[in-house]
Amino acid sequence: MQRSILITGCSSGIGYDAAHGLAARGWRVFASCRQEKDVARLKSEGLESLQLDYADQDSIDVAVKHVFDATGGTLDALFNNGAYAQPGATEDMPVAALRAIFEVNVFGQFELIRQVLPAMKTRGSGRIINCSSVLGVVVLPMRGPYCATKFAMEAMTDALRYENRGSGLHFISIQPGPITSKIRENAIPHFEKWVDWKNSSHRAVYEEKLMPRLYEPKTAIDKFELPASAVTKKLIHALESRNPKPRYKVTTPTYIAEAARRLLPKRMLDRVFSG
Repeated sequence: MQRSILITGCSSGIGYDAAHGLAARGWRVFASCRQEKDVARLKSEGLESLQLDYADQDSIDVAVKHVFDATGGTLDALFNNGAYAQPGATEDMPVAALRAIFEVNVFGQFELIRQVLPAMKTRGSGRIINCSSVLGVVVLPMRGPYCATKFAMEAMTDALRYENRGSGLHFISIQPGPITSKIRENAIPHFEKWVDWKNSSHRAVYEEKLMPRLYEPKTAIDKFELPASAVTKKLIHALESRNPKPRYKVTTPTYIAEAARRLLPKRMLDRVFSG
C-alpha cells in the first residue's frame, strides 16, 4: 500500500524539496501551501497540492478533511514544516506580533497534529515530524520570538512522545541550521509590520547588522549553509527507519550548538551566543 504524508510550507525551500523528494520515492504526498498561486504551481509540477494556512482554523479543517477523504481516512505521516521568522529585538515586539508568530509556528501546527492523531492511533502507527531549528537548541539575539516558538515546539514534541509511548506512533524533531531558503526574504514583511526600529534603543544594531542581513542581496552562500536536500535526507530516515531517532540534527552549527549547550557554563554560553 502506498504510504501517505501531509507536508506543510511547500512553496519553497525545505517543504518544496521534501515534497518532490518523497514523491520520487513513491510516497503519496499532499503538499500544502498557504497561497493558492503556489498550490497551482505545485499542481503544474505534478504534485498533489492543497491550500493550508496555519493561522486559519477553517483552512486546517478543510485540508485535513481533503486528505482523509482522498486516503479513505488514513495518513501515515505529517511533516509540520511551515513557519516564518520575526526579526527584531524582543523588547521591540508588540504582544500582537508574538501572538501572530505563535499562531503560525506553534498553535496551528499542533492543531493539525491534534486533528490527524485519532486516525493514526486507530491504526496503531504513524509519524509526526516537526521541523524545528538550531534556534530550538540555543538562542541568538534579535531572533527572540522565533526562538521562543521553536523551543515551544521542542517541548511539545517531547511531551507528545512521552504521553504516547507504546502507542506505535513516533514524534520526531528535525533541527536544521542554515539551509538555503527564502526565510529572510519572507521575514521582511513581518519586520516592517511590527518593528519600530528607528525609535528603538537597539537602533545601531538594526542599522549595522540586522537590516543589511535582511535587505542586502545575498552574494554568497553562508558558511556551513546546506541545500534543502540535506533536510530531506534526514526526513527520509525519520520516515522510513524502523527505529527513528527522536531528533535529527542538520548542518554543523546544530551539532556545535548542542555540544556547547551541554558542555559550556552558562556565562560562557552567554558570551558565545550574544555577540
